[in-house]
Amino acid sequence: MDRAIDRETGSLPRKRAGNGAARRNDAGEIGLDALVGHAGYAVRRFQIWIFQDFIKTLGGVDIRPTQYSVLTVIGANPGLSQMAVAKRLGIERARLVHLLDSLEQRKYVKRIKSKADRRSHALHLTAQGETALAKFKRLAAEHERHVEAKIGKENRERLLQILAGFT
Repeated sequence: MDRAIDRETGSLPRKRAGNGAARRNDAGEIGLDALVGHAGYAVRRFQIWIFQDFIKTLGGVDIRPTQYSVLTVIGANPGLSQMAVAKRLGIERARLVHLLDSLEQRKYVKRIKSKADRRSHALHLTAQGETALAKFKRLAAEHERHVEAKIGKENRERLLQILAGFT
């Protein structure tokens, strides 16, 4: 059954749900009610955009935001323990072990038995990891330029100031 295009709106009429109520097809047509005033909802939506852009910008090097964070912290603090990295970044220990395994397989990270505590490992970037991280940082800077283009330079700087208390 063909449906005629509405001459005023230039769109197809809404489909009716089984109960006779109009169903909205476009996400933009769906009202958010109180969510509009919820900081958590807005931050989460922005985070989704941020992660999507980060993944797209760094897609050619196959690095995810959490992997980038781990490499950056290890690069800035050679010899940290797994526990210290997990705690600083707020990553569950089990998840960090999995991340480190994948970074070690890619020859970006090496674990060295700690001299102070033989139950733990000191984390270091390999030479390949240092080279890769330098490239990742250049691409991440490009991603940050995308963020600035999206929200404006002043807003980006203000956002970083607001969020500084959570880092």
